Amino acid sequence: MTKRVGFATRIGAIAAAVGSAVGLGNIWRFPYEAGNNGGGAFILVYICCIIVMGIPVILSEFIIGRSTHSNMKAALLKLSPGKKYYLFTYICIIGSFVVMGFYSVVCGWIIEYLYQAALGHLSNHTPEEYSNMFTSLVSNPWRCVGWTVLFLILNFLVMSRGIEKGIERVASIMMPLLFLILIIFCVNSLLLPGASKGLKFLFYPDFSELTMRGVLDAFGQAFLSLSIGISCLVTYSSYFKDDTSLTKDATTVAVLDTLVAILSGVMIFPAVFSFGLEPTAGPRLIFEVLPTIFQQMPGGYIWALLFFLLVFFASLTSTISLSEIPITFLIEEHKMSRPHAIAWAALFTFVLALFAALSFNVLDDIKLFGKNIFDMMDYAASNIFMLLGGLFTAVYVGWVLDRKVVHEQMTNGGRLKGRMEPFLIFCLRFAAPISIIFIFLYLTGII
Repeated sequence: MTKRVGFATRIGAIAAAVGSAVGLGNIWRFPYEAGNNGGGAFILVYICCIIVMGIPVILSEFIIGRSTHSNMKAALLKLSPGKKYYLFTYICIIGSFVVMGFYSVVCGWIIEYLYQAALGHLSNHTPEEYSNMFTSLVSNPWRCVGWTVLFLILNFLVMSRGIEKGIERVASIMMPLLFLILIIFCVNSLLLPGASKGLKFLFYPDFSELTMRGVLDAFGQAFLSLSIGISCLVTYSSYFKDDTSLTKDATTVAVLDTLVAILSGVMIFPAVFSFGLEPTAGPRLIFEVLPTIFQQMPGGYIWALLFFLLVFFASLTSTISLSEIPITFLIEEHKMSRPHAIAWAALFTFVLALFAALSFNVLDDIKLFGKNIFDMMDYAASNIFMLLGGLFTAVYVGWVLDRKVVHEQMTNGGRLKGRMEPFLIFCLRFAAPISIIFIFLYLTGII
């Protein structure tokens, strides 16, 4: 029997896991949510969410993956033989494809802007012209589809290199570079005139601005930012070595992901306030507001190029983790070779991405509940697949899985003390499920 591959080093494994968590949500959503919900007050709630929900759910995925060294379906069959929990795997796979479908379109936009920045075409425009530039991009089906296809080719080229030479090597290079670029941006932003206004917007703890909705937003942001719930971390941890400290690695992933989110706020909002612009979130922040700022900075060409390189790194490390879910499943459950599994995964992803890319132009008239195809994919992935996945994982490890397995994985067979085990079980049984249910009810508009 062929020996199952794995990550070569602990640093590489952590870089890959952090890369799966760090994405556009850290850059274009967290800072704005923090600023509009009490600044430092929101961040304090967010950190509490990470502790009572984020780290425990990460740990639960790590336990499932590392204890079996298998994909999600095989893992659940090994851990609960004769039960039908393995059916949840198909929700994870569908969820990963849905996320990839719309996310790869955004990544295509990023490559377009990286290309335009390299050519120096993001300089000397008015804010209205930047807005028109983005509108022109998304309304052009050939450009949207073309850049999306290019990104998918890059993504699956990385996947074709395998775990150690592909995923681990790319993450080990891109994640340190991402942090370096972030720090350079933060230093520059802090030196701008009026930077203190941006820092106040982000960090001043105004509890009068923190409503119950703000608290639920913090819980939702913590959950979505870590990319938990669709078995990315189950898949990655199945390649972990048996002497890995799951508690340390889960904490490291959560801390570094949170650090990226906070540094993104330090990077963005001092600059936004320094140049008299309004803080915003989403695509408008990245593709309209920030290019306006870069052209007013000394060396604006370099700043624009570095920024879109930064978001490209964040995007690619996220999508390779999403792609590995169905690829590992197809290899281990359907006995495909890695090239064949990648081909099938790429085909399914391309079909969904095609519909998402065309939803802003050719298929713009197709609406469901008032949302176009792209927005429906985004909504379903964030509000349904990831939340249901997180709920299942927490309940399964907290209530169903044999405590001996949990203890074995938390202590590495008795070699570690496992002091966090009682806290983990409490969070998985009560804190995390209750939080996820409230988030689900809030995001779906029920409460």
